[in-house]
Amino acid sequence: MSAPTTALRPADRYGPWADGLSTAERRARLRCLRTIVHLVCGSHGADLAATLEQAEYDGDALRRSVDQLAQLASLDRRKVLTTFATLHRRRAPNRGSEP
Repeated sequence: MSAPTTALRPADRYGPWADGLSTAERRARLRCLRTIVHLVCGSHGADLAATLEQAEYDGDALRRSVDQLAQLASLDRRKVLTTFATLHRRRAPNRGSEP
């Protein structure tokens, strides 16, 4: 799958929509986000979850998923994005057993 993120607004180029991701990394991020949507939103996030699954192989679905995420209720959207950001934040390298 090519990266059709050029059609997205710069503000929407994060997570699985970020520029420069390998296909494997984009799919991993889409699967992670889909799991979070299932856990946080339950059945009312089913359409977004289905679109995220399609987006693993379909550039049009990838673009639609950004809009569907924006249409979630604000509290659900914040919970989804906060959880995703927590899981994907960069951590300092592990320095072993330094005190």
